[in-house]
Amino acid sequence: MGILKNFPLINFVPFIRLVALALAVAGNAVAAGDSGYSVVARWPIGSNDKWDYLIVDAPRHHLFLARATRVQVIDLDSGKLVGEIPNTAGAHGIALAHDLHRGFISNGKADSVTVFDLDTLATIGEIKISGSDPDAIIYDEPSHHIYAFNGHSNSTTVIDAAMAREIGTIPLPGSPEFAVSDGAGHVFVNVEDKSLVARIDVAKGVVQSSWSLGSCIEPTGIALDRARNRLFSVCHNEIMIVSDSESGRRITELAIGKHVDAAAFDPILELVFCSNGDSADVSVIGAQSGDHYTMRGGLATVKGSKTMALDTATHRIYVPAMSADGLQILVAAPR
Repeated sequence: MGILKNFPLINFVPFIRLVALALAVAGNAVAAGDSGYSVVARWPIGSNDKWDYLIVDAPRHHLFLARATRVQVIDLDSGKLVGEIPNTAGAHGIALAHDLHRGFISNGKADSVTVFDLDTLATIGEIKISGSDPDAIIYDEPSHHIYAFNGHSNSTTVIDAAMAREIGTIPLPGSPEFAVSDGAGHVFVNVEDKSLVARIDVAKGVVQSSWSLGSCIEPTGIALDRARNRLFSVCHNEIMIVSDSESGRRITELAIGKHVDAAAFDPILELVFCSNGDSADVSVIGAQSGDHYTMRGGLATVKGSKTMALDTATHRIYVPAMSADGLQILVAAPR
């Protein structure tokens, strides 16, 4: 006690919290073993320019990868480049409207969204939007709405996907990161600078509610277990917050890796994934019934590999990784 009394309480509490998280990571690693996933292929993509988000088009066996000025299209069977969508300045993300045979790309530097044909990969047009720096982008199929989340204007632009035109803007309570639709009238978006989740009412076009993510700092990726109404928000202070998508109640938090960006959920295998750029791994978490979550382990990647895509049809994950010969895609599958 003679040593402890020299530490002010305001400094000692965060220290205890850091120790607890470190012990949680160590405990998870010992108890859970390996992730159950392994890298089965490495696809050379070439070039050293920046990349951002990627998404799987399972019906067409394509993987779309946003680069600095274009979107590359990779064949999921061969791992070869089969096409490219050009003139996407500051491309961040891709949303797929399978029912309309269209894709949508957020162009952060151009304040626009590129529309392309999923079958031919030909550009259909470019929508100039009122928001600034569109980043994350998703499709809500029941409403046929595209949501482009604007990093510099704290808003989301709503686009009629069939008409390919902007139909509204929804103000957000802070700077948006990634988002997910529940397919039942709601869109959920992480608010990075406020450590919140905002719940958008699709029909009314407003933020219906928002809730705190507690100890989370700078939430980025988000994923959803629709069957159990559970949201998974991953945070830059190396934790993942599980919350109830209906009430906003925080369920639990788990330790993850450093500099996380993307998150995904596999409803068949009941696994949550998040890609961690600085710890060079993908955290794999079991999401069993009864709100029981277990760290399965980490899949080794490459430092800087902070984005990924999940193919729920094959259960494979795809992680961009820089090598001496340029960018490659790490393909990982369950063993």
